[in-house]
Amino acid sequence: MKYLLWLLKAAIFFTLFAFALNNQQDATVHFFFGTQWRAPLVLVVLSAFAVGVAVGVLGMVPRWWMHRSAARRTAHATPPTPVPGTPSGTEAAPPSHGI
Repeated sequence: MKYLLWLLKAAIFFTLFAFALNNQQDATVHFFFGTQWRAPLVLVVLSAFAVGVAVGVLGMVPRWWMHRSAARRTAHATPPTPVPGTPSGTEAAPPSHGI
């Protein structure tokens, strides 16, 4: 299974590497107000992917904080669970050695 996973990773890497080698032409990205960016197509695709990931993560952060604070409040509000085999609210007596 371990070797199959490494084989899959290698296949993905070489596929992306071949994509990068086959797309070295310059691409022009036109922004607003007549500005443009000229770069190899691979960098344009990689930049678009990175910006998409960043926007997705930033979109998830507020909800993540909300769930984290709710979990923290719940953890502080619940009483600790008693140890099985002991009466609730008291600790078990230490074992006597019969001396």
